[in-house]
Amino acid sequence: MPWIDACASDDIEEEDVIRWDHGGQTFAIYHGADGAFYCTDGLCTHEQVHLADGLVMDFEIECPRHNGVFDYRSGKALRAPVCVDLATYEVRDVDGRIEVLIE
Repeated sequence: MPWIDACASDDIEEEDVIRWDHGGQTFAIYHGADGAFYCTDGLCTHEQVHLADGLVMDFEIECPRHNGVFDYRSGKALRAPVCVDLATYEVRDVDGRIEVLIE
């Protein structure tokens, strides 16, 4: 699949996350404290709650339901009750547009 246009880079404040839906899937797109953009599956691997409603702290996202934590750069599950990592996707910023590579 090609790179998919997701949003404008200024749609996401630094250290924040938004929901993005495409092709029957849901994703979370993050604007990191380092200025880079990241994308993961949108739903927590514990109870399928959308992470876009969670709390972003540095490079971590906290699930809004049970406070499980993931590193959104790698998708790694960091704190129980989550124990299954999130899928991550390549992201690029092309002239102020955020594109996600969905394979």
